[in-house]
Amino acid sequence: MGTVRQKAHRSAPRLIVGTVLTALLTLTTAGAALGRAPSTDGASVAARTDAYIRDVAGDVGLEPHSLNPIWQSPDIKVCPTAIECATSQNPIVGVTNYVFVKLNNPGPYGSGVSTGTVELYRTTPGGGASWPIHWTSIGSVATSAFPGVTTVTIPWNGVPGPGHFCLLARWVSPTDPMTSEGPSHSTNTRNNNNIAWRNVDSVNPAPGTPEVRPFAIGNETEVPTRNDLVFAQRGEPFQNAGGRIVADLGPVLFQRWVQAGRPGVGIREVGRNQVEIVAANAKISDLLLNPGERPEFNLIFSTQTVSSRQFVVDVIQFGPAKAGGEKTDVGGVQYLVRTAQRG
Repeated sequence: MGTVRQKAHRSAPRLIVGTVLTALLTLTTAGAALGRAPSTDGASVAARTDAYIRDVAGDVGLEPHSLNPIWQSPDIKVCPTAIECATSQNPIVGVTNYVFVKLNNPGPYGSGVSTGTVELYRTTPGGGASWPIHWTSIGSVATSAFPGVTTVTIPWNGVPGPGHFCLLARWVSPTDPMTSEGPSHSTNTRNNNNIAWRNVDSVNPAPGTPEVRPFAIGNETEVPTRNDLVFAQRGEPFQNAGGRIVADLGPVLFQRWVQAGRPGVGIREVGRNQVEIVAANAKISDLLLNPGERPEFNLIFSTQTVSSRQFVVDVIQFGPAKAGGEKTDVGGVQYLVRTAQRG
């Protein structure tokens, strides 16, 4: 079973938006099922509560918000033991890891103790993951979120290979309902302070020994869409230290890119189905995706030198979150790259 740790603290007064009474709300078996909101056909009336999971460090629970990126939640952390670690780590394949999720109470839409369940899911790293079809349950813990910060620990048993995932946490409570949930996970996250998302991966290539990471891009709409892959590096580019980043798109995605006219900036073709990222800010443009598709490809990180510096590479999918919409951030992964000595 998971465990819960509570840390009460004094904080500056938060904005309280009225006192809202909800209609009859009960958490039924159907309401707790994957992808369903709590039932509203119950027989009890409760005051509106509001516990939230932060999307970014400055998130105070407002719905919706314009903060970015929404896929680097500081309130989701992976650790190798049941003792919370200082910084989130890559899960270790084949053994039990532990995911720590923090609930902040109160948010701007309610007050008081909030009782419910923290649900945890995983999917292939990347963007465009439709809810709920692309997500697999890791586990859940029933708890109460008291004023302050409540930390919930969820065991992650038998982590499957290759050990690189996007993680999704959901707070499901009869007195703290979701605003709305549709197939667009990025829209759900931005519009519900009950939902948070973490996609951060450590990469440690040794000279002459590349590291490969899976990446998926998806179409959450019901019509074909064209999507961009953006490669944004903060600080000194990995390439300046002798590093290389190559996107092996595979035959299908590569051919679609060729048919679109090979659009993009800061890139070059380097091999069969492969595109190298040669600039600090680069883009592979107009990748066609059919409705519901979420193909995977590989990102290859390599180096010929050893450096003590850490390089930050954000790989982001920009695509329509709804039919006919403009391209926006629909998910990505932050790669923390540090070269290692040859083993």
